[in-house]
Amino acid sequence: MFSAGPPSYTLLRLPLLPLLLLLLVLALGRGLGRASPAGGPLEDVVIDRYYIPRACPREVQMGDFVRYHYNGTFEDGKKFDSSYNRNTTVAIVVGVGRLITGMDRGLLGMCINERRHLIVPPHLGYGSVGVAGLIPPDATLYFDVVMLDVWNKADTVQVDILLRPPFCPRMVQDSDFVRYHYNGTLLDGTSFDTSYSRGGTYDTYIGSGWLIKGMDQGLLGMCPGERRKIIIPPFLAYGEKGYGTVIPPQASLVFHVLLIDVHNPKDTVQIETLELPLGCVRRAVAGDFMRYHYNGSLMDGTLFDSSYSRNYTYNTYIGQGYIIPGMDQGLQGACIGEHRRITIPPHLAYGENGTGDKIPGSAVLIFDVHIIDFHNPADPVEIKILSRPPDTCNDTTKPGDFIRYHYNCSLLDGTQLFSSHDYGAPQEATLGTNKVIEGLDTGLQGMCVGERRQLVVPPHLAHGESGARGVPGSAVLLFEVELVSREDGLPIGYLFVWHEDPPANLFEHMDLNKDGEVPLEEFSTFIKAQANEGKGRLMPGQEPEKTIGDMFQNQDRNQDGKITVEELKLKTDEDQERVHEEL
Repeated sequence: MFSAGPPSYTLLRLPLLPLLLLLLVLALGRGLGRASPAGGPLEDVVIDRYYIPRACPREVQMGDFVRYHYNGTFEDGKKFDSSYNRNTTVAIVVGVGRLITGMDRGLLGMCINERRHLIVPPHLGYGSVGVAGLIPPDATLYFDVVMLDVWNKADTVQVDILLRPPFCPRMVQDSDFVRYHYNGTLLDGTSFDTSYSRGGTYDTYIGSGWLIKGMDQGLLGMCPGERRKIIIPPFLAYGEKGYGTVIPPQASLVFHVLLIDVHNPKDTVQIETLELPLGCVRRAVAGDFMRYHYNGSLMDGTLFDSSYSRNYTYNTYIGQGYIIPGMDQGLQGACIGEHRRITIPPHLAYGENGTGDKIPGSAVLIFDVHIIDFHNPADPVEIKILSRPPDTCNDTTKPGDFIRYHYNCSLLDGTQLFSSHDYGAPQEATLGTNKVIEGLDTGLQGMCVGERRQLVVPPHLAHGESGARGVPGSAVLLFEVELVSREDGLPIGYLFVWHEDPPANLFEHMDLNKDGEVPLEEFSTFIKAQANEGKGRLMPGQEPEKTIGDMFQNQDRNQDGKITVEELKLKTDEDQERVHEEL
C-alpha cells in the first residue's frame, strides 16, 4: 500500500552508554540539582499528567517501543530542543538505557495521546557535564511530551469485530480475492489514508504478498458486510522505514475495515434453494426459454437491479450464452415456481471491469430468483385428464365440431387471467377454424362431453413473444377446461350440408314465385325449411340469419341482390370444377 521512509532520531539519544553511566554517577555522587518547586533539590522526576484520554487500553512499560513528540526547555523557558522543529517524532525503546533516566521514568505508564509535563533533575538528565554547546552542567530540564504510539515485539495483530452480519455465506481465507473499504489512522488517530476518498474499494488477493503482513492476518475470517478494527504493530506494517510522509517509521497502524465481498478464482456458481414447490415434474435444461423475476445485489447487500422494479419478468434462453455464464449455469435445474439464490463469482459475471455504474469491477453478484415459467420451442401441449364421465364415450371432439366449454386460464405462477365463469356462460368455438389459440384448439380435441382436462400451452402455441391483452409475452398458459356440449361440425369451407341428395332441379324449388329470380327472402325461406325438415343443416355456432346471408352472398355472383339459375351452384360442384381446372 505504501513504500518506505527514513528512521527518526532524537537529540536525547546518547551516543555512548559509558558516558550516560558516568553522568549518572557524577550526578548521584553530588546529590545536587536545580531547586524543586518547594525550594530543595529534586530527587526524582516530577510528572504532571495534565491531559489523560478517557480510553487507555495500554500504558507504556519498560521494554516498549514508543513514538512521541516533545518540547525541551530550561527553567527560564528557553527551548533547547524540540522534535516538532525537526518534524520527526522520537521512536525509541523505553527502559533499556537509550534515553536519559529521567525521560525513561517520565514516559512509563503513559497512554496514547496522553500529555505530560516532566521536570528532570540534573542527576537524571545530563548531570554536571551537560552537553557541550547545548545543555549547561547541572541543568534541570523541562519537557512537554505527547505520546503517539506504543508497541512491543511480542505484540500481534489485534482484531476487534465491530459488526458481524447475521448471514455469512463465506469467510476470507488465504488466496481469496477481497474488496473492502477502509479508513487508516495512526494509533493517535491521525488519518493517513482512506479508500472512501477515492470512490472505490481496495481490491487485492489475501496471503499473496500484495498487502502488509498485518493486514493479511487481520482480514482472515471476515464475512462480507463485516466491520473490523485492526491494529497492526510496525514490524507487521512498514517497520523502520515507514511510508513516505504519511506513515512515520515504527508506526502502529489502525484500520477500520468494511468487507464488501470475497471470492476465489477457483469458485464456481453457488446455488441455494430457498423454496421448492411440490410436484416438480420437470427441471429447466439448456435450450429452454425461461421467464423469471430477480433481485440482484452485491455481497454487502447493495441492490443493483431488480426485475420487480420494472414490473415485468426477465425473459431469455438459458444455457446458450444470452446471459452471463454464472446465471446461465445457475438457472439450469430449476423448477417452475422455485425460489433460489445464485451466487456468482466475478469471473463468471462481469469480471475485473464490472459494468455500468452499479456493478464494480471484481464484484461477486447474488441473485434471488423466482422462476415464473419455462418452456422449449419444441414443447407440445401437455394434456392431463382430470376426470371423465362415468358413461362410455363414443363420440369425442374433432376438427369442425362446434363445442361449448368452461375454462379457467392462469399463468404457471398461479396468476389468474381469464375465466368463462366470469361471463356466466360457456365459451363457444368451432374446432379447427382458428377461432382459439392453437394450443387450446389442440387440447380440446378428443374430449368427451363432461370431461375435465388440464392443458399446459407453451407460448409458441399461445400468444407468442408479444403476448396479448392481459397476457405477458412468452407466457406459458395453464387451462382447466370442461366440455359442456358438442355438435358435429361441417367440413371446412361449408356453411350448409345436405343429409340426403338435394332436389333434382334445385333452382326451381328455391324460386318460390317462379319469376326466374331468387332474392334473399326466398333463399332464406327455402334453406330454413330444409333445416327444419332435417334434410340438411347449417354450420353450428353462428346465427342462422348470418350463415344464410353468407351463403346467399356466395351464390349472388354479380352482387345484384338476386340469384339466377346460371349463378346457382352447389359447393360440391364448385369443388369438382376447381379440381378439373387444377388438373
